[in-house]
Order: sequence, then C-alpha cells, then structure tokens
Amino acid sequence: MRRAATLAAILCLAATAANAEPLAGRASVIDGDTIEIHGIRIRLEGIDAPESRQTCTSKQSGEVVRCGQRAAFFLADLLAEHAVTCTEAGKDRYGRMLAHCAVEGQDVGASMVLAGWALAFVRYSREYLLQQEEARTASAGMWAMEFVAPWDWRKGAQ
Repeated sequence: MRRAATLAAILCLAATAANAEPLAGRASVIDGDTIEIHGIRIRLEGIDAPESRQTCTSKQSGEVVRCGQRAAFFLADLLAEHAVTCTEAGKDRYGRMLAHCAVEGQDVGASMVLAGWALAFVRYSREYLLQQEEARTASAGMWAMEFVAPWDWRKGAQ
C-alpha cells in the first residue's frame, strides 16, 4: 500500500512538471549553474559549476584561475541578450526551481558541460556524461586545470 502511494505521488509530481508552462525571459546570471528570470531563481538541472569563489590551477602555467567566476562569465556570454526558456523539473532542497533551459534551441546545461565550465551532476542525473567526456578529452574549460569538483569544494576539500 505504501509503495502504491509513493508511486502515485511521483506520477502526480511528474504530471504537474510535464504540464507546467515554461518560464521564459531575459535571465540574470547568479553563478555558473544558477540564473534568475522574472525574480525566480533557477538551478540548471543536471549540472554543477564551480562556486563563485572557487579557484583552479592551470596545468600549463600553474596560474591560479578564478574558475567559478569564469564559469559565470561563460554562462552570461551564452545567454547574452537572448530570451531563455526554462522547463521546470522540480525544486531543489533550497526551494529553487530546477529546470532545463534553452537559448535559441540550445540546451544551456549541455553547453556549460561541453565547454568544460560545469560538470555532469551525476548524483542527480547522468544526462550530460557524453558532453563531459568530450570536454575532458578536449581539455576544455576546467579540464585544462587542476580542480576540485564543486560538490567536494563545498564540503571544504579545497
């Protein structure tokens, strides 16, 4: 009985998310995986970008790079003056909307991972693993640096 109730709740949430109107408009970048549209904070589903204060070290020069800031700048350039369309996938533990967002038909999360400025957030989704492998192979973005995964950095593994 409990299993049936849980399944019913999951199906209800999935139906609600599937029927939700997409949120669209110009976005402000909060950090490399969070934007805001019309005052609503949106966490990009399936990715994790370095935190704003997070640094990485260039493998080539040994230079310390503000990779969290670079991730946010890359996202800002990607969104530029375009309308962003986000489809809600749920809420995170902080109450932010989790969503897949697109700019001119281009998946923003996939673009961030492919450019090496975000990682596939495999704890929650395996959706962007192919883009991550391509970025790693090309030494794109953070993959050209020594870095700590954002989820480990937040735990203090700096």
